[in-house]
Amino acid sequence: MSGARVSPATALGVAVLGIALFSVMDAFMKALVLAIGVYNALLWRTGIATLMGAAAWKARGGRRPGARALRIHALRGGVTAAMGLLFFWGLARVPMAQAISLTYIAPILALLLAAVVLGERVGRRTVVASIAALAGVLVVLAGSARMTLADEALAGSAAILTSACLYAANLVIARVQAQAAGPGEIALFQSGVVMVVLALAAPWLAVVPAAAHWPQLATAAALATASLWLLGWAYAHADTGFLAMSEYSSFVHAALLGWLVFGERLSPWTLAGAAIIVAASLYAVRGRNLGGGALEAAA
Repeated sequence: MSGARVSPATALGVAVLGIALFSVMDAFMKALVLAIGVYNALLWRTGIATLMGAAAWKARGGRRPGARALRIHALRGGVTAAMGLLFFWGLARVPMAQAISLTYIAPILALLLAAVVLGERVGRRTVVASIAALAGVLVVLAGSARMTLADEALAGSAAILTSACLYAANLVIARVQAQAAGPGEIALFQSGVVMVVLALAAPWLAVVPAAAHWPQLATAAALATASLWLLGWAYAHADTGFLAMSEYSSFVHAALLGWLVFGERLSPWTLAGAAIIVAASLYAVRGRNLGGGALEAAA
C-alpha cells in the first residue's frame, strides 16, 4: 500500500506536519476536558471524526477492508482508545509541555517493541538510550513533585507515562497498518473503532455537550482526521524508528500553545528532562537504516 517510493526526508516532513496538527488538537482537547470531562470530550470528538473520515473515504471510492486489515484496525483502535483516555486525563492536570515531554519515551519503547514484534535489531545504542531516557523522565517527574498541586500533577504524569507505553505499541502497529491500508481507510477505521469502544460506556457516562462546545469539538475532530491521514501516509513510506523522531517537534508546539492558551510557564525541570530524553532517542536511532527493512518484510 505504500505506492511510489519517496525519500525518507519527505516522509519525515509529512509526519512533522501531522504532529503539528495533533499538537493544536491537544490544546483544543485540554480545554474541552476541563469543560466537559475526558470521556465526553473524547467520545464526541471521535464521533465527529468518524463521520468526517467516512465521508472522505466514501468520496474516494473506499472499499471494505480485508480480514487482515480489519484485525489491525481493531487492534490499533483498542490501543488508541485506552491511550487517548489516559493521555487527555493527564493533560488536564499537567502543563502541555510537561505532558508532551513524558511521551518522548515512546520512540525508544517503539524500537524495543519493533525488535520483539517485527524482528528489528536492538543494539547497545538502544539499551544505553533507554537508560538515559529513564533518567530524563525522572527529571521531569522531580519537577512535578515540586509543583504546588504535587499529588494531582504526579497522578497526571503517571497517566501520561502509561499512555506513552501504549503509544509505543501504537507506533509499531501503525507501521504494519500502513502496509495493509491507505491513509483514508486508517483515519476512518481508527476513529470508528475508538468510537465503538467508548460507546460501550455511553448509557452511563455520555452527556450531550452545550452548543458552545460543538465548534471546538468539530475543530478538534478535523485536526485529528487530517493528522491521521498525514501520519498514515508517512508511515507507509519510512521506518517506525526514523519517523518516531517527528514526535520531538511537538515540544515546541506544546510549550507555545500552553503559554498562549493556558498561561503555562515552561519549567526548567521539564526543559532539562525533555532535552535528555530527546538526546537519548536521537542517539538510539542514529545510524539506523532509513529504508524499508524488516518492517516491510513483516507486513
